[in-house]
Amino acid sequence: MGRHLLGTLALAAGIVILGACLAPAAHAAEHSGEPATVATSALAGGETASHGGADDPHQRADAFGRELGGLWTLPFVCMLLSIAIFPLVFPEFWHHHFGKVAAFWCLAFLVPFTIKYGISLSAYVVLHTVLLEYIPFLILIFALFTIAGGVCLTGSLVGRPLVNAVLLAIGTALASWMGTTGAAMLMIRPLLRANAHRKYKAHTVVFFIFLVANIGGALTPLGDPPLFLGFLKGVSFFWTTQHLLAPMSFMAVLLLALYLGLDSVLFAREGMPVPPDTGGDTLRLEGGLNLVLLAGVVGSVLMSGIWEPGKGFSVYHVRVELQDLARDVLLLALAFVSIKITRPETRKKNEFDWFPIIEVGKLFAGIFVSMIPAIAILRAGEHGALAGVIALVTTHGEPVNEMYFWLAGGLSSFLDNAPTYLVFFNTAGGDAQFLMRHVHTLVAISAGAVFMGANTYIGNAPNFMVRSIAESSGVKMPSFFSYMAWSIGILVPSFILVTVLFIKG
Repeated sequence: MGRHLLGTLALAAGIVILGACLAPAAHAAEHSGEPATVATSALAGGETASHGGADDPHQRADAFGRELGGLWTLPFVCMLLSIAIFPLVFPEFWHHHFGKVAAFWCLAFLVPFTIKYGISLSAYVVLHTVLLEYIPFLILIFALFTIAGGVCLTGSLVGRPLVNAVLLAIGTALASWMGTTGAAMLMIRPLLRANAHRKYKAHTVVFFIFLVANIGGALTPLGDPPLFLGFLKGVSFFWTTQHLLAPMSFMAVLLLALYLGLDSVLFAREGMPVPPDTGGDTLRLEGGLNLVLLAGVVGSVLMSGIWEPGKGFSVYHVRVELQDLARDVLLLALAFVSIKITRPETRKKNEFDWFPIIEVGKLFAGIFVSMIPAIAILRAGEHGALAGVIALVTTHGEPVNEMYFWLAGGLSSFLDNAPTYLVFFNTAGGDAQFLMRHVHTLVAISAGAVFMGANTYIGNAPNFMVRSIAESSGVKMPSFFSYMAWSIGILVPSFILVTVLFIKG
């Protein structure tokens, strides 16, 4: 079975390589009527270009998104389909080989890209993604996973509908102040333990992803990476608190009400079960020092956005800033301290193991690398293959805020929501002072990027981690497409209401 699957993958990759290498090199010139630029000529010549600044990989990387056709996104699409289909159709194969599949689709992009544009640009774009995006992402996830895994709430916390709703509400409130990832990692295990005796549990984790891992992070730049990027661009720290409070509160109340109704029905259908052993009559927190370490994580991330020493170093033209390096070292140090100070018994009570972080690390390596052409095309804006999409957000020079909301959100459901936010932020003018005065446009971009990360398992960083932790605890979670059925059935109608009530033209 494994050989047949790998053979099918090899055939698909061969088609990708052949098609990509034969694809037109000047996509933007064909569709816009503009002549090919010096950078375009350099790209077409791979590593042989030698005129002016065209040899600089940084300069060349700024231009190649204009050259790429839609076919270049095929490895990323296949990566997503592998995550969606293989666990359902070939679960045994996927469990043992998901890392190889992720590496395969990375190569399906990198091989034709290297053939077409040369090893110099190929090495640069991979290093840029790995050093500035993937490694910081993985270090942050690792630190939060490790530290939150050392916090254990024991006692008579029983997963009745009202208790579950309160836990979801607490996690939603925390998400804006300690990040969706931090709140998710802190709250998921107490919620799973409280419901360990329940028959129906997957719906609780789904609503947890909706609320705690996504929508709850809308009120401050600490909540979600897109808002943090907006803060770095000049958006006031409490602007989102003021202007996203109403739509976020609406979504939270609506989803909590829906959850409470659904869980009450399922709880009654189960016969209102009571766990045989609640672990004592009083609630008790173990590993409380880890909460101090979590505060250190939030402080480290905030520091990296505020402190600008203007120093750093380069790895093959990729600039690594001192503040980012300091943040990552601090996060690793905090995780190491957590490992040292937390009793093994506490982590055992949390059913803590390292498989979820290993799974996320391998799969997101494949996602980050195979996503490179999709992000490059999106950043090319009106000069790229998605020019038609970008054009939808403006009519006669005026912003179409509803389209900003749905396009920023729709793309954030599958692509990294941080660069997607930046693309639409810049499309709307890129001036923070201007956009803060044009409230509805910035609300549309911000809410779309944050809220709609809940539409798929890969829409926001903690989604996949929460699913993996839940499955490690024995919860049978929906497949990739089944989860999207939940999001389409519940979130999309809710987003339509948000559009009508809060996103104005």
